[in-house]
Amino acid sequence: MLRRAVVILLLGLAVGAAWWFLYGRGRDVTVVNPARGTAAEIVYATGAVEPVRWSKVTSLIRGRIIELCRCEGKTVAKGDVLVRLDDRELRAQLDELKAREDFLRREMSRVTELVGRGIASTQAYERASSDHRQIQALIAVQSEKLANYAIAAPMDGVVLRRDGEIGEIAEAGTVLFRVGVPKPLWVVAEVNEEDIPRVAVGQLVLFRTDAFPRQRLEGKVDEITPMGDPVAKTYRIRVALPDDTPLKPGMSVEANVVVREKPGALLVPADAVLDSAVFLVDGDRVRRQAIETGIRGTRGVEILSGVGEGQAVVSPLPSDPLHDGDRVRPTPRKP
Repeated sequence: MLRRAVVILLLGLAVGAAWWFLYGRGRDVTVVNPARGTAAEIVYATGAVEPVRWSKVTSLIRGRIIELCRCEGKTVAKGDVLVRLDDRELRAQLDELKAREDFLRREMSRVTELVGRGIASTQAYERASSDHRQIQALIAVQSEKLANYAIAAPMDGVVLRRDGEIGEIAEAGTVLFRVGVPKPLWVVAEVNEEDIPRVAVGQLVLFRTDAFPRQRLEGKVDEITPMGDPVAKTYRIRVALPDDTPLKPGMSVEANVVVREKPGALLVPADAVLDSAVFLVDGDRVRRQAIETGIRGTRGVEILSGVGEGQAVVSPLPSDPLHDGDRVRPTPRKP
């Protein structure tokens, strides 16, 4: 009996020790101290880098590609032929029209001579002249169609990209080349319609991209499209980039338009604030503290009142909610 009592006692102590180890010691949390810095209110957008001056080279007709300029990265002049489509059938038709035009020209000369000798009537001359003019008009139309089979650069610039291969069928409207001037560049971005009233020309824009994760990339709002997209509910903005930007045409970026800044603000991480309150750590206990906030950024929130610089604030807040008086084991948050 005594042995059984001892076993039960030991089990109870073990359970109690386990409970204390799991719950009594408190939850692990990380803490930060509010710090002075620049509070920034931003508007988020996504976009892509484009040259300010560039053009798409498209096919106006459907045809098989028989010749293609291998000139990516090279300079071309306006009018340089970049693509040729198979025009053999059209040229055969044009040759036939020219043969008919030659015959009708000689026929008109013959009728003119007969009219001068009084053998043929003026009506015969007019008929021959009309036939000749009609065939000339058909030749002009056919020649204009033939010009569509040689696709030329629409501007002076650099071939930024080539699409398509010899032997492929180019559909009407297919983009085969992109030609533009490499500098200057800008970012064309989309801003949600509820945010666009806060965006203005001249505002600073900070970019983030995986290509340059640790480099400061910036620009300034240059244009705002007056009319938005009612389906996507966005407005297009164009952000001018400096000439020394490392960004390249075609890169995708996240854009943060800085609409308001305040230096010397008291800041805490955004993940420390929930419903205008933070959790302060006092010893091994937490206390919920209501705060008054100012500028709210994606990373930091300005504290106007409720928390001082030397106090320890839980950051980030754990997934399981904290409550007043909860026991915790705080450790400093790593930068």
